[in-house]
Amino acid sequence: MAGKRNSKDILIEVASRLFRIRGYYGVGLKDIIEESGIPKGSLYHYFPKGKEQLAIEAVIHTKEIVIKEIERGFGEFEDPIKAIQAHIVHLSELFGERESLLGLPIGTIAAETFTTSEPIRIACQEAMADWQAIYVQKLLEANYSEKRSKELSIVINALIEGGILLSLTAKNGEPLKAIAEQIPLLLVTN
Repeated sequence: MAGKRNSKDILIEVASRLFRIRGYYGVGLKDIIEESGIPKGSLYHYFPKGKEQLAIEAVIHTKEIVIKEIERGFGEFEDPIKAIQAHIVHLSELFGERESLLGLPIGTIAAETFTTSEPIRIACQEAMADWQAIYVQKLLEANYSEKRSKELSIVINALIEGGILLSLTAKNGEPLKAIAEQIPLLLVTN
């Protein structure tokens, strides 16, 4: 049964979704156990260091989901402006559709734990850096300079993360759509 998920994978998926929606401090191990249906003993078997260890795995899991989503979207467009716009518009469409928003990467957990958990902070930093590396590569392929590609990738990531926050508070994807419309102005000259 190649498609069967094991208990560890289920715990990571559930934790990832809950942390994205409620943040680190809004989720207890009891919540993860109840939602996953996995026994408490299994949780501690796979994550003997507890919630922090599980949160790091959840951040890595979320990072990989987002990487696949960015790469999927970027594969559809050679033009970086169109690719980035399409990616942001796709994120905007996720708001209001379902509780397990893919568009909520790790901003909540990063903001909550950057002063209290260095391992989680590092995992979040690495996730952001990996996402930005995809933007850099797309811009380099379009002949943007390395310096400009790196700077723009930071701006794009910040716009997306800020747009996600604004979309959360608005309970719709309109802020992200507005950001997508402005991407040509940001990337107009290389």
